[in-house]
Amino acid sequence: MVLKIEGMMCGHCKARVEKALKAVAGVETVDISLEDKTATVTGSADASALRQAVTDAGYQVVE
Repeated sequence: MVLKIEGMMCGHCKARVEKALKAVAGVETVDISLEDKTATVTGSADASALRQAVTDAGYQVVE
């Protein structure tokens, strides 16, 4: 699943989003692209749980 995320601008942002996503049950891997403003997540995690984790970390998931 690929999430488009607004608000990530630096390595700190990237690390914060990555940590939040990896904490969601079912997540296997997380690959963040600051350039594309995306997070690619593999595993069996629920999409709404992933979106909520990003929101809770202070960023916005764009549909």
